Amino acid sequence: GILEKVRCYLAKKLLLHVEDRRKYHQEFASSTSFHGVHNIVRTRSKARRALWLLVVTGCLAVVIWQICSRFIYYFSWPTTTTVVVQYVEHIKFPAVTFCNLNRFQAHAVDNLKIVYIIWSIVSGVLKKIGKEDKISQQLNYFLTRNQNFSIKEFTRKNGFYLNSSTLLECEFFGKPCYPQDFEHVFTEYGNCFTFNHNISSRRVSLSGRGLHLLFDVQQEQFTDEPALGYTDAGITFVIHSPEEFPRFDGLGLLAPVGTHAQAAIRQIKSIIQEYPWGQCKPDIQLRYHKVYSTNGCLRECKARYIQDWCGCLPFVLPGNGIECDLLKFYNCVYPAIYDIELKGLCTLGTHNSTCPAPCEETHYPATVTYSSFGGEKAMECFSTHLNKSPAYIRQNLVHIDISYHDMSYRIMQQQKALTISELLADVGGQLGLFCGASMITIIELLEYVFTNFCWMCIFLLLKAPEMPQWNNPSQSQATHKEKKGIQEC
Repeated sequence: GILEKVRCYLAKKLLLHVEDRRKYHQEFASSTSFHGVHNIVRTRSKARRALWLLVVTGCLAVVIWQICSRFIYYFSWPTTTTVVVQYVEHIKFPAVTFCNLNRFQAHAVDNLKIVYIIWSIVSGVLKKIGKEDKISQQLNYFLTRNQNFSIKEFTRKNGFYLNSSTLLECEFFGKPCYPQDFEHVFTEYGNCFTFNHNISSRRVSLSGRGLHLLFDVQQEQFTDEPALGYTDAGITFVIHSPEEFPRFDGLGLLAPVGTHAQAAIRQIKSIIQEYPWGQCKPDIQLRYHKVYSTNGCLRECKARYIQDWCGCLPFVLPGNGIECDLLKFYNCVYPAIYDIELKGLCTLGTHNSTCPAPCEETHYPATVTYSSFGGEKAMECFSTHLNKSPAYIRQNLVHIDISYHDMSYRIMQQQKALTISELLADVGGQLGLFCGASMITIIELLEYVFTNFCWMCIFLLLKAPEMPQWNNPSQSQATHKEKKGIQEC
């Protein structure tokens, strides 16, 4: 009964006659703001009607093609990179970490080769180094005889040190600096020292002036093992942000003994868009680093996995866990690093990796030039001033100058090549150019389509087949009376 009443209401109130619907279509075609349609309806000439139909259809096809191409381009997430050079009166000076290429004192232990092997295993946490099976017996023998041996304390006491005998001169922008201004850090080179660590207030106001250093590497005390591939003598240094941990892998600069190295640096700040336009994630924060970087994220990722697998934490990685002893390093930590790299547990670069690219990053590319340290007459002056022989100066002293190339910094910013507003402007421009349409026209078309859709639904509902009846005779008679009433309606 309810369905029949609904049908009756729809047929009487909402469903228009054929002439009324035809009149509605003609009025829409004549009054719509979609240009060209009214020319098709109003004209009486068949040739002119066919011509306008062809024009409107062609323009509509071009509009659809152009809009589809703009949407495809937008969802390819295109980007552009802008470079802005900003000149300033004062510019922040970066942090610089210095390491001696000679890692340990030769007189510190009888079997120095074992110490280098142990350090290779420890530094493998930072930089993967192949482990040789032939030295496993020697290492096990050393560990059984020196169970309380701590490579951390040994490196801190017998590695490269920074005092008045190794740092002969230090000057920053005309003011003297001292070994106390450097902070000790452990890297793959052992003991290293960072100038301007976690200090962003040091600035310079003139290009060509910055940090001036004179090191004495003391080759007679610090000597590497040629059999293990350590053959160089000098200072390696890396220039980085004061908030970041130094990374030497592929970024370290070398200053050999007997040379004067001049490093001219620039400050470049990179701004990367977040996914899907770029590869960064702005919501990632590190626990033991103030500023997010892929190097710091990778160190913390390794620290988490090693602490879970081995129950201890290598001292070269950040964290507050129990420090790993040598047996843990050899039997658990080193294999764990191999598994992390083999299984890709700590990946970096893309947005879905463990350590995606940072959204903002500051780096300091440097151009390094070299010259011999001291001429013949200058060598006599240095020899008298430092109380060192000319041969000793050429074999042990390293002169390093680090300054800005000019008083400017560059900002390389990745931007969206097409925003939502620009996409809408492109779509509106194509509609207006080829069809004279606007947002009002789109609403008119939607209203027209919706109205016809409602009429179609009503028509289908009225033409729906009646449900079969399995009622008793009395119910059938009642149903027959209802049908008769509906027909009268």
